[in-house]
Amino acid sequence: MSDSVGETGETLAKAAASQFNFTQLEIRRASFLNSSQQVEAALIEAKRADAMVVYTLVSPVLRAALETQAHLLGVTAIDAMGPIIGALEHVYQLTPKNQPGLIRKIDEAYFKKVEAIEFAVKFDDGKEPRGILRAEIIIVGVSRTSKTPLCIYLAHKGYKAANVPLVPEVEAPAELFKVPVKRVVGLTIKPSRLLEIRYERLESMGLSRDIDYANYSRILAELDYADAVMRKIGCPVIDVTSKGTEETAAKVLEFYRRGVE
Repeated sequence: MSDSVGETGETLAKAAASQFNFTQLEIRRASFLNSSQQVEAALIEAKRADAMVVYTLVSPVLRAALETQAHLLGVTAIDAMGPIIGALEHVYQLTPKNQPGLIRKIDEAYFKKVEAIEFAVKFDDGKEPRGILRAEIIIVGVSRTSKTPLCIYLAHKGYKAANVPLVPEVEAPAELFKVPVKRVVGLTIKPSRLLEIRYERLESMGLSRDIDYANYSRILAELDYADAVMRKIGCPVIDVTSKGTEETAAKVLEFYRRGVE
């Protein structure tokens, strides 16, 4: 019996029952109990079935109602949650929330985050344009504007983010112009700072600076092209020259939330 799904109680009952050679074992769930009347009805059913009860009610009121009714009906009832909650409350001097289903909410948030991270990796750097249509947030900009770290950060917040590099020689994906503009955010940066970042990148890779990637005129052309694409999309643009990933992410989410309101 549970004021949530009842998985915890069922798992405990099965674990205990596995220690015995039952030839036949039936476990029934009474889930989402939220009144003393429902508790009483479930106990009467247990009495008719000559069953014992394992309960994981977090509401003190419902636990008290169950214990009283179980005693009156002569039903054996085991509290699988109350003693642990009571011990945690006593040892750590904390007050329990007494809200059913919280573990499921935690699990849902965790799996949403994992799914978002997998999404960010799969649709990083414009690998698969179809991901643009599925993304909650799309980040566009030239190379080395921290698009990937930003998307991973957003993924840890539970948002499915994809990023698309804007390169003059490569036409911007048509999907960018099909999604609602509220999902798209552009990144720009001062040319001098971008040149420094690209120099550092080349040095870390053991490559010469004398390539087009770190050419100032080339950088200006890339930024001009990216700016033209962003204006065509009509998306907001963030200058990341002096911003960290966390600060940029906060601004992205500000734009996103404003758009979905």
